[in-house]
Amino acid sequence: MKKHKRSINSKTDKKKESSKSKTANAKILLLEKLTSMPIVHVSCKNTGISRATYYRWKKEDKEFDELAEKAREAGALLINDMAESQLVAAIRDRNMTAIIFWLKNHHHTYSDKVLHNHNHNYPPLPPEQAKEIARAFKLAGITALIEEDKKALKEFEKSEGDNDENDEENQ
Repeated sequence: MKKHKRSINSKTDKKKESSKSKTANAKILLLEKLTSMPIVHVSCKNTGISRATYYRWKKEDKEFDELAEKAREAGALLINDMAESQLVAAIRDRNMTAIIFWLKNHHHTYSDKVLHNHNHNYPPLPPEQAKEIARAFKLAGITALIEEDKKALKEFEKSEGDNDENDEENQ
């Protein structure tokens, strides 16, 4: 009877191993497809794997998730290379739209983009200004202050307190 149980268990184990092996092979095949076609729907259709299975694998298998993202990135780079190749071929064929597109995106003289360089590193407000802003916020019903402004206000109020004591001593 023990032999019979072992043979059933070994058959079950072989089926599990076979299933794992098929899944691993399917994952590898799908990853290969994603490197040449980064669109999940198309790659899944070409490999016979449902999109639901693909997303389940991504959710359950972190290694597969990382490999799938890398494969999609590689596929996107391949598509970019092909598109650039076609664009250059169109430029060689004197396609004016392709020429304009290239110049607008690769030469600053022809670009429609406005470059705006600026710096947001403002110095903290002087205590007097911080106090006035705090009053304005209070009048407007706004009570939140930026941490830097709170510090400046506290310093100002402290210095005002010191000045009030000095004024009292002088009188």
